[in-house]
Amino acid sequence: MDKLIPFAAGVFLLYWPYLWCWYKKADPAAYGLIWNFDRKAIFFTILLTAAVLAALTPIALLWPWDILPHKRNLDTVYSLILSGLAAAIIEETFFRGWMQTVLKKKLSPAAAVVVTNLIFAPAHLFASPHFVSLLTFFPGLIMGGLREKYKNVLPSILFHFLGNIWSIWFFPYHF
Repeated sequence: MDKLIPFAAGVFLLYWPYLWCWYKKADPAAYGLIWNFDRKAIFFTILLTAAVLAALTPIALLWPWDILPHKRNLDTVYSLILSGLAAAIIEETFFRGWMQTVLKKKLSPAAAVVVTNLIFAPAHLFASPHFVSLLTFFPGLIMGGLREKYKNVLPSILFHFLGNIWSIWFFPYHF
């Protein structure tokens, strides 16, 4: 039962935007839900991710609690990578694809990004009830900007996934 609720939430967050588009007879591409493999977007996202994570790494190394994991078995590594990828796809589809687009119909693009992240960050408290989870607000701003710039959730998914892998390494006891 303890895994059923997160699974059901993940299914809802992933499929709701597509059901919304179907019901409203809206084009999923208008919500960024049709992935566009733009090489420039992918390259820019990887460079941006590297810059952000390079800046955050010294902070993580000096973080006042938790120690870095010395060893993880291969099954755990695969599981964490897959869960990081699943979370990136699910959350970006819902928050950046659906919610940010819906909010942008009533707000400016910048306000839609901020409001989306005011919901996105606290949503992480369900999975990891630690203050550090609220810090997802800040990378969420970058992910929202990527979604706006490229009109597609793929760059924000890539940024999110790479950030998840980094977070799992530096804050292993929060996952």
